[in-house]
Amino acid sequence: MVALSPAIRELRFLLPQTASSLKSFVLNAYPSIKQQHPHLPVLIRECQGIQPTVVVRLEKGVELKSFLQNP
Repeated sequence: MVALSPAIRELRFLLPQTASSLKSFVLNAYPSIKQQHPHLPVLIRECQGIQPTVVVRLEKGVELKSFLQNP
């Protein structure tokens, strides 16, 4: 079960191509997120040379960014 705040308008995952464990986690969590929040946009982007990041867009366009670690 994935409980998310109703204030969240979008989830964005930015992952480097080498972050296989993070990519696997996100892809495994995606179906549960979409099942419980079908209208929430969940974007998964692969980019070269970036630090793994999750961006949460809230009401009124406010964005919160958190850097992730690839174990």
